[in-house]
Amino acid sequence: MTEISIIPYTQDYCDRVIALAIRSWMPVFGKTRDEVPSLVYDNFYPAGWQMRQAADIRALLHSEPENFWLALHSGSLAGFLGMRMHPEDNMGEIHLIAVEPELQRQSIGRQLMAFAEDRIRSAGMKMVMLETVGDSGHMPARKTYEAMGYKTWPVARYFKKL
Repeated sequence: MTEISIIPYTQDYCDRVIALAIRSWMPVFGKTRDEVPSLVYDNFYPAGWQMRQAADIRALLHSEPENFWLALHSGSLAGFLGMRMHPEDNMGEIHLIAVEPELQRQSIGRQLMAFAEDRIRSAGMKMVMLETVGDSGHMPARKTYEAMGYKTWPVARYFKKL
């Protein structure tokens, strides 16, 4: 198990978090592009997925920094986690998680998820939820979630060109 420390997010990490996310999700989005209908992909990412992800993450880090946590390994950013509470549903949500590519499969993601679960439990929530996509690029993440005891609730999302 790779030893990490988990600290609250601070704004001086913003660019590093975004760069890590892009590196981490590069292989995922490479497969997603081939498996998602072009209508959907092109409308979600008209300027490219990197631009969209960078803008979305930057906005989240600015608007809700208290919901983000950083994993440090040997003093360097190794991963990050974004979570939210949904008290109306008695639920916490892990809405973003990423690990530096060369550190993946070394338990950092699991440690971040366990940290989130502990915080969510401490907030009095009764369950935790996360969402991911069903394409092959997200398969490694889904395997991790399932190995940690997460169960799927199939959702159908339909799109139609107008």
